[in-house]
Amino acid sequence: MVKFKNIVDAFWYSFPVQLLLNHFKRNQFLILFWLVLLAMITGAFGKYMGIPYLFLDPEYLNKVNFTSFLFVGIATAGFTMAFHVTCYISDGHRFSFVGTLPKPFTKFCLNNSILPLTFLSIYLYEMIVFQINNQYTSTLQVFWNISGFLVGFVAMTATFLLYFGYTNKDIFKYVVCRIDEKLKQKVHMTRASAMKKLDIARKKQVRVDNYLSFNFRFKKVEETSFYDKSTVLQVFDQNHFNLVVIQSLIFVFVLILGIFKDYAAFQLPVGASFMIFLTILIMLTGAFAYWFGGWSLTAGLVVFIFINWLTGEKFFDKTYQAFGLDYTKTPVAYNVKTLAAVNDSLVQQHDKVLTLTALNNWRAKFPASKKPKMVFVCVSGGGKRAALWSLNALQQADSLSGGKLLEQTMLITGASGGLIGASYFRELKLREKLGKPVQPYAARHRQKISTDNLNPLIFSLLANDLFVGFSKFEYGGLSYTKDRGYTFEDQLNKITEELMDKPVIAYRPYELQGVIPMLILTPTVVNDGRKIFISALPVSYMNADRLQMPGYENAKYSGADFSHLFKEHQGDSLRFLSALRMSATFPYITPNTTLPTEPAIEIMDAGISDNFGLTDAVRFLFAFKDWIAENTDGIVILSIRDSPKLSMVSDKTGQTIVDNFSQPISSVYNNFENFQDITSDNLLGYATTWFNGKIERVDLQYQAETYVDILNEMDSIRQNNARASLSWRLTAREKAGVTENIHTQANETALQKLKALLQ
Repeated sequence: MVKFKNIVDAFWYSFPVQLLLNHFKRNQFLILFWLVLLAMITGAFGKYMGIPYLFLDPEYLNKVNFTSFLFVGIATAGFTMAFHVTCYISDGHRFSFVGTLPKPFTKFCLNNSILPLTFLSIYLYEMIVFQINNQYTSTLQVFWNISGFLVGFVAMTATFLLYFGYTNKDIFKYVVCRIDEKLKQKVHMTRASAMKKLDIARKKQVRVDNYLSFNFRFKKVEETSFYDKSTVLQVFDQNHFNLVVIQSLIFVFVLILGIFKDYAAFQLPVGASFMIFLTILIMLTGAFAYWFGGWSLTAGLVVFIFINWLTGEKFFDKTYQAFGLDYTKTPVAYNVKTLAAVNDSLVQQHDKVLTLTALNNWRAKFPASKKPKMVFVCVSGGGKRAALWSLNALQQADSLSGGKLLEQTMLITGASGGLIGASYFRELKLREKLGKPVQPYAARHRQKISTDNLNPLIFSLLANDLFVGFSKFEYGGLSYTKDRGYTFEDQLNKITEELMDKPVIAYRPYELQGVIPMLILTPTVVNDGRKIFISALPVSYMNADRLQMPGYENAKYSGADFSHLFKEHQGDSLRFLSALRMSATFPYITPNTTLPTEPAIEIMDAGISDNFGLTDAVRFLFAFKDWIAENTDGIVILSIRDSPKLSMVSDKTGQTIVDNFSQPISSVYNNFENFQDITSDNLLGYATTWFNGKIERVDLQYQAETYVDILNEMDSIRQNNARASLSWRLTAREKAGVTENIHTQANETALQKLKALLQ
């Protein structure tokens, strides 16, 4: 019994165990960092947005290889070492025996590795499983990928340990207590903090009986009472300088990367960028703990409140501009009076006349003896997934119909990534008609549109928006900041072969002549929920329903035409890529664009108000219902969705207290698309009562749940979330799944129906 008790005591009072217990007792915030990372790599958090794949399948220079894993390994080692340094600074004085050991910091790291090693083991397991289950990666490539991570991790760890070993090599030459002399040279807060730590070192030691040594054997802690505690404390205080040095180097490193962020070679994988961000946060946590001791949480809260107040006072005000607009001119008043002026009946009539010219030119393309079907293409939002799906669906549908689809399409509406893919295909068809050497149906265009956008965006957020942000560029003779909005457009420009880098108005002649369909982007105003209608042709008539209520003055205008609202700010010169960016503003990733109004309005994703573009199609139909009824054989609405229309209703599982608390909000979020679908269906149903013609609808749906061949070989993360992630980056398997989904039975049937309607 005594022997068993001794074994238990030896385990319980071992240095690794006591350090772990100390973390749970005093360093819950540091543990939170590990839990966040663990939740991300296992798919417990962010799987819908593809966050796990940023760590399990990192991409660098559009390739997943040894180098991309190398960078993530280096960043992971940096984060791990930041954890060790922070713990050493914050809690080393509670274990003062460490200061009497040779190479104290290295031994501290070794014994402080339970959390890092646990995380690293799970990370490597998840990484290996994901790579093995990825049918697009060979066994040899998997080996090199994992090797890249390990090489980066080991090399960076060795570099840090070498640095600490060198800076601490003479630490035991201290033989005389000089702490009081040093304290007199420091600021009051440093003195108070050091005196507090000295008191802990003298009176409040944590019991430790043994520690893990370099030979991976436990050694008994020797008697340390004959050491002067203040001298031992200098061993720990010296490492505060090391913390400052490392923090400074990281900040300088990030600043340098920010300066060269426009060069692809400097754009780190998202996983590495996030690790660097957490490294900075964990070091700031250590700094607060050192300076403020037990008051660190209170001090952090005070600093946060102060910074929050400064932000509210616009001290850190940062606006993201729409390129092509002139922000030097007096902002336009954004109020009911202005909205009434830009939606006036005379303005709407003028815009209608212009669009009627486009409609007549569209009709002239077909024989006078036979009325054609008019097609409205409505594409849904959904990041990179929707961009690839809409391009792929349009390529397949247009090819199958012998080019009739786009020829008979009058209007394209939608949101976010879907409009990016549709705009790209429209541009390819335009180039083909102009005699340019393009192949609109080529697979390389799908490969281009599915190229990673996330690495540059996240890296720009870290290296530019947070720390630099002073780089400038010119567009249309005006100067703008190279911010995250610029990075998004720059990457979008590259992956679309620089074909759409033009002002919105550049498409006006081709839309007017009926060469290509009209395309209307409808980003949402954050301030009031209205839409901003952006099109090459002015479209104020999208508010035509407002004029149908004579005598009632309180009906709200649902939006405003961009070119009319910003006529004095070169609205027609708006860069088309900026319009796409505004329509695809993904929360937290793509920044909200601020427009030159008073009060300033911010623009967000079009999907907030209509993720499928159907309500905008109905508005257009309402504005020209008489002409369309007289000159066409009816309307065909082609809805290209990146989600199933009639998905199965989820069973309500056991409800926890947290579930009951969050359900009112989460249910709204989870059913957001259902709400919009119901509204759209109602509007289309009502349209049949006031439109004197046929309305046909064809749905092409990305519905991964029906694609059994892909589901059969999924890992645990993918089994929980079969759909490609809602992100600006897709894995190789996700890309293949999206493109192959057009061949499901439901989509093949829909394509045949569409082909028959266009005969």
